[in-house]
Amino acid sequence: MSGHRGESVISVVVPAHNEAAVIGRLLAGLLAGARPGELDVLVVANGCTDETERVAASHGPGVRVLSTPDANKFRAMRLADSAADGFPRFYVDADVELDTQAVREMAAALEEPGVFAVGPERARLAKGVPWTVRWYYDVWHRLPVVRDGLFGRGVVGISREGHARLRDLPEMMGDDLAAALAFTRAEQRVVAKAHVVVHPPRTLRNLLRVRERALVSTEQMAGAGLFPEAGAAARTTRADLLDVVRAAPLRTAPKTAWFVLVTVLVRRRAARRLSSRDFQTWQRDDSSRQPETAG
Repeated sequence: MSGHRGESVISVVVPAHNEAAVIGRLLAGLLAGARPGELDVLVVANGCTDETERVAASHGPGVRVLSTPDANKFRAMRLADSAADGFPRFYVDADVELDTQAVREMAAALEEPGVFAVGPERARLAKGVPWTVRWYYDVWHRLPVVRDGLFGRGVVGISREGHARLRDLPEMMGDDLAAALAFTRAEQRVVAKAHVVVHPPRTLRNLLRVRERALVSTEQMAGAGLFPEAGAAARTTRADLLDVVRAAPLRTAPKTAWFVLVTVLVRRRAARRLSSRDFQTWQRDDSSRQPETAG
C-alpha cells in the first residue's frame, strides 16, 4: 500500500520482536473482516532474528512491513509513526488477538467529543493457565485501577489530538501506562463492545517477570517527573484488596493472600533493578507465545 490514505483510514501499528509464532493469529483477525483500504496495518520488525517479517508479509498487501535492527518497542512505534497516515491510530502488541469489529468500535468511541484515547475490554483466558497465575489475575482483574485503566490490554487507540499529546514523550518502557496517564479519566474510554484476547503467562516464573517489568516501568515514570502520579495511579491499596475479599470471602480470600505474596516477591525483584537504574532490560514472557495448533 502506498500513497496518502486520509482521514477514513485507520492505522494499526504492530511493533514485533521475534513474534513469528504468534503474529499470524493477530493479523488474521485484524484483516478477516476489513474492507479494502479500511485498515493500514504496519508491522515493525525490530531486532528480529526469526521469521517475523516473512510471516507478516505473507498476509498480503493489507500489511506493510518495516524493519529495523534496533530491538526497541518505543523506537519501533516512532518509526511506524513516520510512515503511517491514518487516524485514529492503534498501537497493538503482536501477541494479542484483536478483530476488525473491535477496531471499528474503538474508532467510533474516538469520535466522541473530548475522547482522545481508548482501549478494549480484556477477554479472560483460563485454559492451560496454572492456578499460580490464574489466582493472581483473578484478583488483579477485580482491582479498580485495572478495570478502568488503559494499560495491560495490549491495545491503545488514539485520535489525532491524542497523538499530538503523546508525540513528545521521552522513551519509556511502559508505553501503555504512559498513554493512560497522559489523559484524564474523562478523556479516555474502555470500550465495552470491543474485546482483546491477552494471553497470560503460563508459568509463575514468567508471571514474576511480567509484573517486575510493569513495576519497574511505573517507577521509571514516577522518577522521571513526567507523571508524578504514576506510582499512585498503578498502585493497589489495602482498601482495594479488602473490597475484593468482601465481595466473596470464601472464594477470594485465598486468592488475595496469594496475590499479596506474589506482589511482595515482585517488589523484591524490582528493587534490584531500580537500585541499578536498569530501565533497558525487557523482561519478556515467552511462555504465552506459543504457535497455533490445530484442534
